[in-house]
Amino acid sequence: MSIEVGSKLQGKVTGITNFGAFVELPDGSTGLVHISEVADNYVKDINDHLKVGDQVEVKVINMEKDGKIGLSIKKAKDRPETPRSHSHSHTGRPRQGRANDRNNTKPENFESKMARFLKDSEDRLSSLKRNTESKRGGRGARRG
Repeated sequence: MSIEVGSKLQGKVTGITNFGAFVELPDGSTGLVHISEVADNYVKDINDHLKVGDQVEVKVINMEKDGKIGLSIKKAKDRPETPRSHSHSHTGRPRQGRANDRNNTKPENFESKMARFLKDSEDRLSSLKRNTESKRGGRGARRG
């Protein structure tokens, strides 16, 4: 049985490291499931998800010329693909400029954007100065 990119296979976990798990494939070769390919959510400790001897279904995601095989457990799961576009935010609606999100009016011109930016910047700087001056402390820091 030849291994090809995109094929789904059953494998056995033979080793676990802090960066992933090694999985033995049916033909005897070994591939690596990177920790980012174990589950859909963030995996802090791979031992919470896998242990040596587990039977897992994996999908071959890449094969290097030097014989290294990249595997994925999360991509092997059957679920409907949802088309995702990079021009949409996490809410699913198209992104718009910040000015349009704030008041839903026509886009601002450059001068008004620059004036708003300068005002916000000055406000942040004064707030930062106010907070850091009080933390410096020491004897005689402020007199008068």
